[in-house]
Amino acid sequence: MHALGQAERSTRGHHTFRARPLLLTNAHVVGHADAGTASFADGTTTPFHVIGADPLSDLAVVRADGPTPPPAALGEADTLRVGQLVVAVGNPLGLAGSVTAGVVSALGRSLPASAGRATRVIDDVVQTDATLHPGSSGGALATADGRVVGINTAIADVGLGLAIPVNGTSRQIIATLLSEGRVRRAYLGLAGIPAPLPPPLQDRTGRSTGLRIIEVVPDSPAARSGLRDGDLLLTAGGDPVTSAQALQRLMLEDAIGRPLSLTALRSGALVDVVAVPVELVADD
Repeated sequence: MHALGQAERSTRGHHTFRARPLLLTNAHVVGHADAGTASFADGTTTPFHVIGADPLSDLAVVRADGPTPPPAALGEADTLRVGQLVVAVGNPLGLAGSVTAGVVSALGRSLPASAGRATRVIDDVVQTDATLHPGSSGGALATADGRVVGINTAIADVGLGLAIPVNGTSRQIIATLLSEGRVRRAYLGLAGIPAPLPPPLQDRTGRSTGLRIIEVVPDSPAARSGLRDGDLLLTAGGDPVTSAQALQRLMLEDAIGRPLSLTALRSGALVDVVAVPVELVADD
């Protein structure tokens, strides 16, 4: 069963999950609040406090300090198919308990997120044509059998809504928020775009693309390693780097302070360097 409500000074949604009185919502819904009051469609109200929020994944976990309706069951966004029926639940325009239906329009979308000067890309975002409005944020995107497979987060246009997926990555973030209250990430300090490998290198590696570095942040770990603008980054820690997202997936907490081997193509020659990522500081 899905439980709806609104955070203090907000018309946005959230939903309860697991057997404990926890609520899962968007980080931008709770903002800088530490506590509030949740009200549910069955008339239940309860105070809550924020356990942790992660603006760079736009997820937040809060704990209800009183009774809540039965929790919703989390599903798995990785099992969704384009064209599958889904329903979006939330408080659009302050109308509590609203439900709209649609289909999964696309999978694997990317959504930029930021916190102060820190930015990252949220991967595997679910796109739906279920109608979303201001206030739908934080509500559930659920399958026909009531399993929550996404958290509604953005409206790109009419008939084009986006939801943070419930998958292995988001479950790891939720677990970290529950245990630590925040998510730590590593920072390398470069920006790049996918670029084709030279044909001989494609034949040698069996890969067609690398990451063309278009900016190295001064005094960053990437700069200190010797990487330069124009380098074509091929591998990081032995893993292929074919996009900025592929590199971002390596920038987890356990990468902070650990030497990371990097191989790049520069002026036709392979260059091996070692960078030591630092903690990404999100000034929000």
